[in-house]
Amino acid sequence: MNALENVALPLSFRGVSRRQRLKEARKYMDLVGVGGQARHMPNQMSGGQQQRVGIARALVVNPQIIFADEPTGNLDSKTTMEVLRLMQKIVREQDQTLVMVTHDNNLASYADRRIRIMDGRIVGIETGGREALYEGNAEEKECNENESK
Repeated sequence: MNALENVALPLSFRGVSRRQRLKEARKYMDLVGVGGQARHMPNQMSGGQQQRVGIARALVVNPQIIFADEPTGNLDSKTTMEVLRLMQKIVREQDQTLVMVTHDNNLASYADRRIRIMDGRIVGIETGGREALYEGNAEEKECNENESK
């Protein structure tokens, strides 16, 4: 199954015509930046591209809530931030909720709300997250903001 077919698959379970499935799949692949890999097989894509295909597949059914279990677990730090920025951007633009499970405290710090669970019990709830939409790191952003003052 190539990337386009992979993204379109959930729509087949909803009885959507093949033509419409592929049209929607292309739209979401373009949205997440992998439109050029539509005919690629998984082994022909990088980990980040595979992750983006997975995000497109999750979005193609227009869910109100997206559940992501360690969505960046196998990615390097640069690709992790790219995927995180993409997820933040999409859920905000499309007014969706993202529920993400992670053991990475740095990654969790970008969430608007964090619920900490230990031994099956909620041990803390924190609000306020960092913005992942800046392309550079936080120190670069601060330097650039100070230079412009």
